[in-house]
Amino acid sequence: MWAYPRSDHWWDTIVPDFTPLQFMQNFRVSPESFEYICSQVKHVMGKRNTNYRLCVPIRKRVAIAIWKLATGSEYRTISHLFGVGLSTVFNCVQEFCNTVITVLLPVHLRFPDADKLLEMATFFNNRWRVPQCVGAIDGSHLPILAPEEYPRDYFNRKGWHSIVLQAVVDCKGLFWDVCVGYPGSVHDARVLRQSHLWEVLSDGELLGQNNVTISGCDVGYYLIGDPAYPMQNWLMKPFSDTGRLTPEQHTYNYRLSSARSVVEMSFGRLKGRWRCLLKRNDCKLELSKKMALTCCVLHNICEEHGDNFTEEYLHRTVNIQPPVQTLPEHANTEGADIRAALMMHFNSGNE
Repeated sequence: MWAYPRSDHWWDTIVPDFTPLQFMQNFRVSPESFEYICSQVKHVMGKRNTNYRLCVPIRKRVAIAIWKLATGSEYRTISHLFGVGLSTVFNCVQEFCNTVITVLLPVHLRFPDADKLLEMATFFNNRWRVPQCVGAIDGSHLPILAPEEYPRDYFNRKGWHSIVLQAVVDCKGLFWDVCVGYPGSVHDARVLRQSHLWEVLSDGELLGQNNVTISGCDVGYYLIGDPAYPMQNWLMKPFSDTGRLTPEQHTYNYRLSSARSVVEMSFGRLKGRWRCLLKRNDCKLELSKKMALTCCVLHNICEEHGDNFTEEYLHRTVNIQPPVQTLPEHANTEGADIRAALMMHFNSGNE
């Protein structure tokens, strides 16, 4: 008797009549992926009815959270749409993000093993003719509301507040390492050096296996990135274009740019599906970080399940990337021998 009456006509009557295409256009996941997500999180997010009120069903709780991630709508708008209270919407989003990070992230976003590294290296070589490459790394800025503490740190070079999402993707555009939350003013190279990825890869053990000889140089697995990153034995970047590049260097840059397009396309699909990453996120900073990480996990689930990505998502996506700040070529000579060997390999003509 004391519960405020709300209409849930849209969820109970309209949504069940959606076609699979309509469901995907609204929730950004296929019905099959939605049911899979519900089955994986229900043991953590599920509630039980009490003598005082009926609980919100697990499918509805997941739908509320996914709607928030897919549209970036305000809590009040979602409250009216699903016929629940404001606090219920907030709790669903909070609990869903925490559950996905705890339950689904270890399954769908993890470091590759030896077999996966070999598979990725083979794919990169067959498709883009870049041998021994096992991933592409890049950073993207996610708009946020200016935080109460240290707002200047989050003010990026484009003139708005953001947090940095650093991600490594495999040959098929799936994320296998994500670091999110550094202030927008922090340079990509510094984000990398302070991330867990740098700590794991710097010792050379993970990517130093299965070496091959290329143009007389012993080359292990490596990532590729843009000129903003420091060159390492496990991280190759293009030559800075000063207008004096040799034809061999142009060929090398072209090969790396072609292969690195996979990470740019992944960011486009990520933000195309999950609009909360494209618009300014007015949630608290910690929740914004969790939402970004959750979206990366959901991206992998959608890609693994073969959910069709509607091209209209890309058409609505605007480019909000800040300009790339390159590092001087002389700043770090580590990896120069490997880059020279790859350049010779790309220009040898007998690949």
